[in-house]
Amino acid sequence: MSNKTYDILKFVAQILLPALGTLYFALASIWGLPYGEEIVGTITAVDAFLGALLGISTHQYNKIAGSEEFEGSKGDEDV
Repeated sequence: MSNKTYDILKFVAQILLPALGTLYFALASIWGLPYGEEIVGTITAVDAFLGALLGISTHQYNKIAGSEEFEGSKGDEDV
């Protein structure tokens, strides 16, 4: 996954989806919009799933970056 894609998905998961869920919940309560709990529950489930995928991606990236950093530092010990 590219950095740009990761940054966009992170923005969606951390800001856009929670804000959208809060907005719909508030408007559904005020204006009596249909399926308030169902829609907010769906947004929350999608957000949690996206957060899990991003967490896995971050873990894999850090694991790879950490191993490359470790391998690069092996040569420094001989100096």
